[in-house]
Amino acid sequence: MAQGKTIRPKGSLIAALDIGSSKTACFIGRIVDDNGTFEVIGIGNKPSSGIKNGSIVDLGATESIVRQTVHAAENMAAEVMHGYPLREVVVNVSGVHVRSFGHSVKVEIGGHDITQNDVRRALAKAQQKESSENLELIHTIPTFFHVDGQDGVRDPSGMYADNLRVDVNLVSGESAALHNMASCIEHSHLDISALCTGSYAAGLSSLVDDEIDLGCTVIDIGAGVTSFAVFHSGFMIYCDAVPIGGQHITNDIARVLTTSKVDAERLKILYGCAVASQTDEDEMIEVPRLGEEDEYGRPNHVPRSYLVGIIQPRLEEIFEHVRAKIKDNGLDKVISRRVVLTGGTSQILGIRDLSAHVLDKRVRLGKPIRLTGLPDAVSGPAFSTVAGLLIYASEHVEEMPAEIIARVRPESFIDRAKLWLKENW
Repeated sequence: MAQGKTIRPKGSLIAALDIGSSKTACFIGRIVDDNGTFEVIGIGNKPSSGIKNGSIVDLGATESIVRQTVHAAENMAAEVMHGYPLREVVVNVSGVHVRSFGHSVKVEIGGHDITQNDVRRALAKAQQKESSENLELIHTIPTFFHVDGQDGVRDPSGMYADNLRVDVNLVSGESAALHNMASCIEHSHLDISALCTGSYAAGLSSLVDDEIDLGCTVIDIGAGVTSFAVFHSGFMIYCDAVPIGGQHITNDIARVLTTSKVDAERLKILYGCAVASQTDEDEMIEVPRLGEEDEYGRPNHVPRSYLVGIIQPRLEEIFEHVRAKIKDNGLDKVISRRVVLTGGTSQILGIRDLSAHVLDKRVRLGKPIRLTGLPDAVSGPAFSTVAGLLIYASEHVEEMPAEIIARVRPESFIDRAKLWLKENW
């Protein structure tokens, strides 16, 4: 990256909070060396309440779950935290409330060597382009650099030039949704240190360096929302979401098989598959009837192929929507043929083969591989986002809009004079 990494001091604590449609998770990490490496010392995980399809629908219920989840993580980390409560958390933003825009900005260098501050000036200039009252800036990510018209520059630092042009991915969130989330966090006596879109966080934790560098699309299939992020040349260049997820599959099963949502979820987990096999017609599964609690009632059996026939169309719909959004934004000719699936719903059997067929890509299943030492219970794909939030807070401070504005210095005498007047008058 062109900008210098900001390394947090050894011993610092970082807390991440993932508020999802089906679960709310909190990880507390501690920096253990001078390179910014951290270990997870506290974990909280509770079923969500008050969240539907990535949006808060009951503030009180969501506040209660956030408080319980954070408290559970604090209790686990009590020996390290010495009884002090958390003060700040980095929080995910659901993809349905996020907008990703590409901008290109140019700054004058004047023949001297390009510094990190020149890049920050370009990023600060780009941020001025995003000034909608209904949106608030979440990420300012430099994606490509052009030095005096020369393309393909990975790191312009130290190069002598007259002009620097930077392509920037500005990611913004809907103000109303962000304010509702902030209200829940603040009522739990916490401050938000940073925001991060969920699919970006999932990519940071589940992709290897070569996938981020050569190009990859990460698809995070959650309970209420399927978010995706496109990575290329070491940066996230686009993100978006589809308001469909695993809960919609569960609802389909409950409705078609006339069973409860709890039983439908159990059937999906135990017997669900994205692709039919030859044995599905012969394998029978028992489906509890809705409202019939008599254990001596007549059993209701259906072939497993019937269940697969409910799950497959909904998953195909999700992947078709993702493919259409990528194509509509002109990225289908640019992105790599590599796809990584993560999120809780990515654990359905056969989903890899189905997605590879619909997307015409090479697909693998992802989980938080960049965090070591996680307990088995929280090391699966469902925890990619909360793990990635820790990585974002630790390694990507320079992409936070407020940090860019705070650290940029004016270069010209006139700019310095304006800044002095602003600060002193």
